[in-house]
Amino acid sequence: MLTFGPLGLRGIALSMSLFSLIFMARNKYGYGYEFDKFEEYRYLVAVATLSTLYTAVQVFRQVHEISTMKSLMQPRTEGLIDFVGDQVLAYLLISSTSSAIPLTDQMRKVTINVFTDFSAASIAFSLFAFCSLALSAVVSGYKLSTQTYTPIAMDSELAPETGAKRRIIRPKYLKDYITK
Repeated sequence: MLTFGPLGLRGIALSMSLFSLIFMARNKYGYGYEFDKFEEYRYLVAVATLSTLYTAVQVFRQVHEISTMKSLMQPRTEGLIDFVGDQVLAYLLISSTSSAIPLTDQMRKVTINVFTDFSAASIAFSLFAFCSLALSAVVSGYKLSTQTYTPIAMDSELAPETGAKRRIIRPKYLKDYITK
């Protein structure tokens, strides 16, 4: 569950961010109805682009790890990047979504046309991407909190498989770690 769950959530976030980006970037219907004339919509496109890139890299990394059974980074670094990245992108997604909603609502009060429909669809996809990344942040936070951290090694001996010297930790009591 903790292997395929985050992959699935990030895959959903990738597709939702990509759809949000495509819907808003293609939202140019003349007569002053172009997304790039509105600051809120440009912000939504910028965040959707960042979210698409981040989730694409994360999905690639996770698929690589599952297929090769090798991690590209140390688990502690990986956990921190996952947690912080998911948190930051989730915040940016909800921020851009909430900034675009009032503008779209005001425009829909005046007229309902293809431009406002595409804007509303892009906002909805961005909201779904936020939900997916927020859940992924919860999972990555759980994984980060359950990691074990080993203290600095105290003994050294030869590794049996390679003959190379490595550090081995042999804790007996907590008092062994306390220096005077």
